[in-house]
Formats: sequence, C-alpha cells, structure tokens
Amino acid sequence: MTQTTGPRTITLSGYEEARDGFRQRHLRQALYDEGDVVMADVLVNLHGDAHRARRRLENRLFRRDTHERFERTMFPPIVAETLAPHVAAGRAELVGLSHQLMMNLAASAAGVDRPQRTAEETAHLYRYLMLFIEGATLAHYTGDRQAKQAEVAAALAAFDQEFLQPSIARRRAALAAVEAGDLDEDQLPRDVLTVLLRNQDDLDLAPDVVLRETCFYLLAGAHTSATAFVRTLHSVFELTREAPADADRARDDLAFLQRCVHETIRLQPSSPVAMRWALEPMTLLGGAEVEPGDKVVIDLMAANRDPAAFGDDAEQFNPRRELPPGVAPWGLSFGLGMHACIGQELAAGRDLGEDDGGPLFGLVPVAAQAVLQAGARPDPDEPARLDPTSARGYWASYPVLF
Repeated sequence: MTQTTGPRTITLSGYEEARDGFRQRHLRQALYDEGDVVMADVLVNLHGDAHRARRRLENRLFRRDTHERFERTMFPPIVAETLAPHVAAGRAELVGLSHQLMMNLAASAAGVDRPQRTAEETAHLYRYLMLFIEGATLAHYTGDRQAKQAEVAAALAAFDQEFLQPSIARRRAALAAVEAGDLDEDQLPRDVLTVLLRNQDDLDLAPDVVLRETCFYLLAGAHTSATAFVRTLHSVFELTREAPADADRARDDLAFLQRCVHETIRLQPSSPVAMRWALEPMTLLGGAEVEPGDKVVIDLMAANRDPAAFGDDAEQFNPRRELPPGVAPWGLSFGLGMHACIGQELAAGRDLGEDDGGPLFGLVPVAAQAVLQAGARPDPDEPARLDPTSARGYWASYPVLF
C-alpha cells in the first residue's frame, strides 16, 4: 500500500512498493540529515558519481575471502577473549557486551588501531563509539539535540587525536615502505582507513571526511550488529518459553540460529524507516507522483511484515518461515540498490546453498551462539529495560546470568 501523509511526504509501506523505492536512482539518502556531525559526506550519504567512486574502492574490502578471514580467523578469539571474564563472573550485561564484541572487530575493519589491547582501552573506545552512535541517530534522539551534537563534536576531536592520528601515521609509514619497495603489497593493513589514505587525492577527501568515514565504519559495523545480537538473544529467550525445542536447536545448530537472526532483523530493522529526497519527477510503483524536494519514507516495519511477501503470519517470529523466490529472509532491512548495506553478508552470512568453500553464517550468529552455549539466560532479579531516550526500540540494559 502507498499512502500520502502530507503534501511533500510519500510513505511506502508495501513490500513491492518499498523495494521499488530503494531501486530509484533519483532518490537521495535523507535518513541521516540531522546526524551530520558524524555522517556528513560518509559513504551512506553520498549520491551519484561520488558514491560510486568511493563504494567501488571500499567494496574490495567486503569480498568472500575477507568475510571468511573475519568470521573464521579473527572473530572467534575476540569472542572468547571478550566473553571469558563475564562467564567467569557468572553474569553479563548484553548491550555493553555486544558492542564491545562487535566494536573490536569493527575497529580492525575500519582501521582504528588498539595498540594496548587492554580492557581499559576497549572501554575508552566504547565510550567514544556510543557517543558517535547518538550523533548518527540524532533524528531519533528525544533529549536536547543541540547539546548532544556539541558533545559528539568534542568527542570526535578527541578521538581523532587519541586513536585516528596514530592509526594514520602507521598506515602512511606502511604505504611509504611499499612505495620504496621495503614492504610487500600484501603486508598492508586490509582496512577502510588504508584504502582512504591510498586514494585520498583521487577522491579529494578532506581530513575531516576521512575522520567521519572511519568513524562511520566503526559505528555501523559495531552498532547494527550489536543491536541485532541482543534482539536475537531476546527472541531465543522468548522461544525457551514458547517453543523450547527450537530454543535448544538455536543453541546447537548455527544454521538455524542464523535463521533466527534473519527473522529478528526482518521484524526489528536497525532503523524502522529509510528516507529519501526526490531529485527528479517520477511515478512510483504504487502510483504516487513525486516531485523534486519531496521526501519518500520507506516504512520498513510495515514492508517487512507485508503478508503478500511473508505470509499470513508475517507479524510473528518464525525462523522456520518459507519464503517466495526473490524475497530475502531479512526483508528490506539491509536496503537494496546502490545503498544496500555494504556489510550485510559479513553480519548475517551468505546463502547456505553456496558450495565455494562452505557456508558463512555471519558474525551475529557466531557471537550469539557463543553466548547461548555459555549458558546465558535472563537475570530474573534484574529485568531488561528499553532505552527511553530513543524512538528506535533499543535495549538500554539486558542483564543475563551464565
């Protein structure tokens, strides 16, 4: 169904109309306009030639061999190292734990070095990360937005000096060594920051854009995966009461747990809507006439629950769901077209039907299984709480026992 909610805002709520909206090349990203303090000129906000040029370079970091290295080599030690003290203590708070888990890997992908690799350094970087997330999602912040924007800007400047500039210096030295023939090409770091520095002149990237782009990959890689991780575990804990056999299967069968992750992401996308500005006149699939300057809102919560795509039980959590051809198990939560999430396969895995080296399940299922197999269960004496300062339905706190 397509409905007009005002003279300049068109909302797409049906699955097919929403899918068509994502593919319209004359609709420009509008979701992060209020988050410019972190998101100005980053990949997800670019359009046209500038977007194609930067995405073409950064896509090279998100190929199957990189996914395989992250999931099978780099991530398991991070999970074990981060989880161990909490299991030993017999308890954890999942919101903080999930961000630390995903942040440490996202830092490697972004190019943010953690030379000390201590719990204190991780906690310090985590505080920066949470402020950057608040800056990127200012549109959904319910407090004093101007004060929060100033706080985030100050944190960006401090992060630049403490973390980014030393990381840049190391990469410039490595690039100079390659240029001089003293270092092999394959010894360069495989991260976003190295790609940006190597192509800074070609892409005409100002230092502040390099800062924000690196921060974007840090927060996007950590935050969306961490959010899906906590929400998936909540869904599995709910299965313990409603379908205990499925809960047991989710703990022991990684492929089934991946289906739980996909179903969670479908029902609870990281952002409940996508937004676009119209650049040219067009007629959308549902018949809506759009003029330049109109805002098109893609209602992901509605589109991902459209019975025409997901069946009569589309509102229900059902990891056994059978889907028609062409419908992704996570719905439209990762977007489509030129702004499809660049890290969706890293987070949620690839098609299990592929036989080129075996399936990749994704970082969220891998991390969630480790927590479930450690015996995690909700703390009966300290119930989980939703974040009252966000309209996105984030958990503020989710205590568990092991």
